Amino acid sequence: MDISILKKEVIQYSKQIGIDKIGFTTADVFTELKERLRRQQELGYQSGFEKGTIEERTEPRRLVPEAQSIIAIAVAYPSRMKNAPRGTKENRRGIFCRASWGVDYHVVLRERLEKLANYIKEKVPDAVTKSMVDTGELSDRAVAERAGIGFSGKNCSIITPEFGSYVYLGELITNIPFTPDKPIEDSCGDCRKCLDACPTGALVQGGQLNAQRCIAFLTQTKTFLPDEFRDKIGNRLYGCDTCQQVCPRNRHVDFHHQTEFEPDPEVAKPLLKPLLKISNRTFREKFGSMSGSWRGKKPIQRNAILALAHFKDKTAVKDLIEVMREDVRPEIRGTAAWTLGKIGTEEAFAAIEEAIAYETDERVIYEMEKGLQFRRND
Repeated sequence: MDISILKKEVIQYSKQIGIDKIGFTTADVFTELKERLRRQQELGYQSGFEKGTIEERTEPRRLVPEAQSIIAIAVAYPSRMKNAPRGTKENRRGIFCRASWGVDYHVVLRERLEKLANYIKEKVPDAVTKSMVDTGELSDRAVAERAGIGFSGKNCSIITPEFGSYVYLGELITNIPFTPDKPIEDSCGDCRKCLDACPTGALVQGGQLNAQRCIAFLTQTKTFLPDEFRDKIGNRLYGCDTCQQVCPRNRHVDFHHQTEFEPDPEVAKPLLKPLLKISNRTFREKFGSMSGSWRGKKPIQRNAILALAHFKDKTAVKDLIEVMREDVRPEIRGTAAWTLGKIGTEEAFAAIEEAIAYETDERVIYEMEKGLQFRRND
């Protein structure tokens, strides 16, 4: 088999199965990434969601000993929602980040990588392949950058010339020695719009992210959200798009040709109050097919409560009181109490004072006291 011909055939086939961009690189060690990951680990900047050791994340042959090449793919997703519903004072809405719109991209990209692997194995029966999307050991961004998919921007996203940074990434390790493609030159220049716009200062410097401060990470946690971030979360239920939205490379970028990623407006931008008491079954039925549901309903509910605090939504007071009194989860009860104080009606303060008398969880009591402090500060 002529490898150069096979490469052209793989590229052509990738277009037929809905892959927007494809690139090839070697299976060599990601030396620079290894040093960067070690530094991130030392600084405590990792999210904790990373899979594998630093060696496994930077040495492809630890995953596939026969590895010769890595095929990187990119699939575009929309940046704008058609017929987006507008919230009102009586019916406020939250928002899921664009990368969570439509069908879970892990599912979609894995299916396309599986088709690609099967195609390669039809051509080369003894081909060895291993694919991964986001949750694998390899860094999708590092692979995509070296394979020429795009350059790694200051916002820590891969920025493609065609689709900006609104792309999902995946890769396929193989034992076939494809000719590698050339990386794309970094084009951020002196621009620092993403650095200046980051709500929490999570972008420490161009290309360096403190994941512990990143709203995209914080919205996925299940504990009490640290106080300093509560006013920063806005109405975000999952993820954060700020550093992508302000990027000049994303201006006028909006692709809707991948139908799986077309958002259902009522799911991607749902009403907040119904989320407070949503059952597990209803949550799975409504949100289960999107990537933003992977941590379950608890983080989404906590974020919805904080979004109501952001809006100071007085119409939600009765619902929040019920949650504070009856929810079995301390993080939800406590966050509801804090939000009631933030909203600041007399009914809200009276309910906190009543509930604090029989609350037994010290963490919830602490949140109740912080809620009552809003009245003292007025």
